[in-house]
Amino acid sequence: MASGAGLGLLLPGLLMRGWLWLCLPCALLVTCRAAQWRLPALLLLGLALAQLHAAHVLDRQWPAARNGQTLTLSGQIIGLVEQQPGRSRFVLQVDRPTARQVGMRGRRLAVVWSDPLDGSVDAQRLQLDAGQSWQLQLRLRRPDSRHNPGGFDAARHALAARIHANAYVVPGEQSLRATGRGLQPWRGGMSRRIAQSVPAEQARFVRALALGDTAGLDERDWQRLRVTGLTHLVAISGFHVGLLGIVAAQLAWLLWRCCPPLAMWLPRPQAMAVAALSGALLYAAVAGMGLPAVRTVLMIAVVCLARLSRRVTGIWQSLSLALLAVLLVDPLALLAAGFWLSFAGVAWLAWSLPHGPLPPLRGLLAAQAVASIGLLPLTVVLFGQASLVGPLANLLAIPWWSLVVVPLCVLGLLLEALLAGAGQWAWRWAGQAFMPSWELFGWMADSRWALWWLPESSLLAAALALLGAAWLLLPRGVPGRWLALLLWLPILWPQRELPAAAGQLDMHVLDVGQGLAVVVRTANHVLLYDTGPRSRSGFDAGARIVLPALHALGVRRLDLLMLSHGDADHAGGLEAVRQGIPPTRVVGPAGMPQSIQGSCLAGDHWQWDGVRFSVLHPGLHFPYLGNDASCVLRVDSAQGSVLLTGDISQVVEQRLLQQDRAAVRARVVLAAHHGSDSSSLGGFVQATGAELVVVSAGAGNRFGHPHPVVVRRWQHAGAEVLNTADSGAVRIWLDGQGLSVRQRRFWRQRLWDGGG
Repeated sequence: MASGAGLGLLLPGLLMRGWLWLCLPCALLVTCRAAQWRLPALLLLGLALAQLHAAHVLDRQWPAARNGQTLTLSGQIIGLVEQQPGRSRFVLQVDRPTARQVGMRGRRLAVVWSDPLDGSVDAQRLQLDAGQSWQLQLRLRRPDSRHNPGGFDAARHALAARIHANAYVVPGEQSLRATGRGLQPWRGGMSRRIAQSVPAEQARFVRALALGDTAGLDERDWQRLRVTGLTHLVAISGFHVGLLGIVAAQLAWLLWRCCPPLAMWLPRPQAMAVAALSGALLYAAVAGMGLPAVRTVLMIAVVCLARLSRRVTGIWQSLSLALLAVLLVDPLALLAAGFWLSFAGVAWLAWSLPHGPLPPLRGLLAAQAVASIGLLPLTVVLFGQASLVGPLANLLAIPWWSLVVVPLCVLGLLLEALLAGAGQWAWRWAGQAFMPSWELFGWMADSRWALWWLPESSLLAAALALLGAAWLLLPRGVPGRWLALLLWLPILWPQRELPAAAGQLDMHVLDVGQGLAVVVRTANHVLLYDTGPRSRSGFDAGARIVLPALHALGVRRLDLLMLSHGDADHAGGLEAVRQGIPPTRVVGPAGMPQSIQGSCLAGDHWQWDGVRFSVLHPGLHFPYLGNDASCVLRVDSAQGSVLLTGDISQVVEQRLLQQDRAAVRARVVLAAHHGSDSSSLGGFVQATGAELVVVSAGAGNRFGHPHPVVVRRWQHAGAEVLNTADSGAVRIWLDGQGLSVRQRRFWRQRLWDGGG
């Protein structure tokens, strides 16, 4: 069934609903009545369920044609509020739409509430709390992704979380309708008490380990956790839930032993099972019912039911039933990386470890070795990286955090629930116990050998690596086990599709929104032209898009970083790129505000692997004028030329024509200034003779880029015009086959990319 659901979500589009609804009863009937056809029937059942769930969410998502529309909506805050400097993030479920908005009822909106641009703090924003009901004026957009190598898939995340629109609070009358009641407001209150009673540098971790509240963790914290492979531990993991279940079971055992008459009401084994399930379920609810916690609760529930019915269940049966339960409730869970890591981790332990008890230290070492080997292929496919310090970090963190820090966090919750202020000492002890280990892991994460970034891999390479892991983890004595490492070669050293010969060129115009970043590769060298935007809201394309793309492309060295000019939409990601992959040299126009190591001047030229690079603008003594000072770069390969123009205007284009008309002729041109009507002069367009023009612009940007007149001008000149807002990242080859183009949005079409 899991295979069928996975296949349903891998399809590039949605199948006909009528056929899917027809498949459900047919598959169920065959599963129950015809054992020989049960496997294909379950496959079909999983496919139909996944497709129908996806269709239900996608059909209700905000239509892209209405992006930017503002509505006044009322709803309840679901989950904890993520408070950040200058803005708050939360999920709002619409509950009281007006008659004209009745279709919005029940829709979930991912809301961002930011402070005013004048730097003042919105006092109402600070009142947000879980469970509250608000009436807000919201500007809505359909969830969408930037399509880049190695990029975060926001649309897939929205589908998995059943988010129907992204919403932004606009200035106006916002009103609190009702305060919250129930578990979520209680979680929010406990989170605030922890923040008030524990030093700030410790409180964010105590909140995460006690409540699953990771809102206080910043990007540096997450980066350290990713590098050390500890992400699964800092929020509530299945291991923590299972540990609480064991503690509850042991307490029941002790109570039944002290009070033998209780066995007349319920036998001790059944009482321990019920206690384990109750404890695990309660803790999972307090922690927000994340997928690893739900998986553990379901596995404990299977064992509990077996005990109550006096049946014997093995680990594989429990895991299978838990998997089935998760998929029946939410087949879209397959879209979350946590699903694969959670179930695969338990499966590898069940496959590889002896069934009998092991000494504690040996058991911990064996479990860590199995998890590291078994989960490596999934980690590479899902995140494009392998933590080299992760096994050691987990060996230290699992016993210390799980047996010391987490119990203190939970004890604080229990005491605080009984008496306000009673749990503060436990939380403070937990924070003090946590911080020394955090400093140690920070030192490990800062090592240059801590993380191994790997290029994008295919699903076939992942399947071979998983087969190799299973072979490698066979019992000792099985011959040829180490030959399994050969099956890991395709995922650890995948084909990078570099230019194969001198004179060949490979170029990626990344989808960075309203900005620019271009990766140019020859056989042995890499140039990055611009680094994408950085916004006031904190979005940094250098960290979020450019660096992941470079890692996914297998780039380990930047020979040159050329900034066209200093505007934030072109140079905003500079510092992130400098920290992630320090370039050998950074150049830009003289006088730009950023720190550079050299100036780009007309007449500069060099050659890499048979490809010639020439700077056409600005000339010596040309003043820094922002856009018009942009470095214009010409790249000549054996199969044609590329012209990168930055943000130059028609004035500079005319200047280039007057200086050397032949120098602007190119097969591929990057449209100046994102396709603005202040650029792309008619004479310049004709002089290039371009076959392909690429526009780097944001979807629905407020500037109207690219201007329709500019697009028509290029098209009338015989060029094909591609816009990254529509195509995603555009990959261009100039090699022995001539000019080849690949649009990432259409090359890797997914069912959640429909657009609506």
